[in-house]
Amino acid sequence: MATYNGAEFVAEQIDSILVQLGDNDELIISDDGSKDATVAIINGIQDKRIRLVPSQRFGSVVKNFENALRHAEGEIIFLADQDDVWYEGKVDAVIARLETCDLVLTDCRVVAQSGEVLHESFFRSRDSRPGFWRNLWKNAYQGCCMAFRRSVLTYALPFPKNIDYHDWWIGLLVELKGTPCFYDKPLLHYRRHGGNISPTGQAPQEKDWKNRLRNRFWLSWYIIGRSLQH
Repeated sequence: MATYNGAEFVAEQIDSILVQLGDNDELIISDDGSKDATVAIINGIQDKRIRLVPSQRFGSVVKNFENALRHAEGEIIFLADQDDVWYEGKVDAVIARLETCDLVLTDCRVVAQSGEVLHESFFRSRDSRPGFWRNLWKNAYQGCCMAFRRSVLTYALPFPKNIDYHDWWIGLLVELKGTPCFYDKPLLHYRRHGGNISPTGQAPQEKDWKNRLRNRFWLSWYIIGRSLQH
């Protein structure tokens, strides 16, 4: 989990995760220099499975998640946002599907800050389906809905410079080098708030065609380079 000024929702999200973890699992959290009570809230949750790792002011969600992933030791890795809520049974359902896949992407319900459901299915709202070229143009890979085998990190890290989305990068690499699995059952509340993301989950910069082309150019450039290295 990557956090930044998430005091309003982070405790609810952590609770929804911890109840599904085993004794030998861990919740790794990297904080991007929060100025609110986020870190105090995390430290106040007395659970040995929480590991708040050394971090700094990255000023970047991508770098913050990379820091968390570099501290991961488990064979199965889930990505989590600070303000969502996992549904009961999410972990077990995903782990079962990772028996035959390298990465699982689940559906989710898109909700407002208040919890009101805006879209019953992110997959349906975005017509999410696997395929490298399809997802290069219209990305379906949301980190909060992703889990993958540790082996994915051998070719996904380090994250390149000049990419805006770590989840998009990971998803496209698995499309080329592994086996992705789309699971169409919603397994979390995907909370949208603050005006930074639209109700469908589309980032504002993705609405601008210049940024669309720039993002895809750099992704393609780095993916070609990484594929040649591994």
